[in-house]
Amino acid sequence: MAHTLPDLPYAADALAPHISAETLEFHHGKHHAGYVTKLNAAVEGKPYSSMTVEELVERIDEIPESARTAVFNNAAQHFNHSFYWKSLSPSGGGEPQEAVAEALNEAFGSFSGFQEAFTKEAAGHFGSGWVWLVQNKDGALTVVGTHDADCPLAHGQKPLLTVDVWEHAYYIDYRNNRAGYLDGFWNLVNWDFVAENLG
Repeated sequence: MAHTLPDLPYAADALAPHISAETLEFHHGKHHAGYVTKLNAAVEGKPYSSMTVEELVERIDEIPESARTAVFNNAAQHFNHSFYWKSLSPSGGGEPQEAVAEALNEAFGSFSGFQEAFTKEAAGHFGSGWVWLVQNKDGALTVVGTHDADCPLAHGQKPLLTVDVWEHAYYIDYRNNRAGYLDGFWNLVNWDFVAENLG
C-alpha cells in the first residue's frame, strides 16, 4: 500500500492573510510531500508495507530496529501534517461550542484558560516540533508538546488539535516571529474537526 499526499481541504490561498499560498506551496507541496516519498521508500517491499500510517506510528516497536527511525520519523510527520491541515479552516477561529466548549471548560477552567496554556506551550517550545490538545485514556484533556516528529499516537493519547511549530510552518510569512504565527493560528482553528475527534 503506497502512502499518498492528501489534497489540502481548501484552496492554497484560502488561509490568507494568516498563512499564505506560498507557505502552503512549500509546506504541503514540498515538506509534507517529501515525508510521504521517504516513507514509501522506507517501507517498500517490507512486511510492514501494508500497515496504515497510524499503525506504523502506534506499533513502531514491531518495526526492525535498523529501519525504525526512518519509518517513525516519516510516518509520524505524514500523520502530523495531515492532521494539521484539518486543524485549520478558512471559516475557523472564534470559540468552540457545545461539547468542545464544555470539555475545555472542565479541563482548563475556561476557553481563555485553554488558549493561554496552548499558546504558552507553543511559544515556548524549544526547537522543532508540535503542540497538541490531546485526550488521555482516562478521557481528560491536556496540552502537550512533542519534539521533531513525535506524535501523541505513540504515547497512547488521542489528538484533537495541533499546531506545527517547525520554522518551515511560518518562516516565509512571519520570519522568526512565532508569536505572530500563533496569533494567526487562532483565526483558523477548525473547531468542527476538534469536535469530530472528541466524539
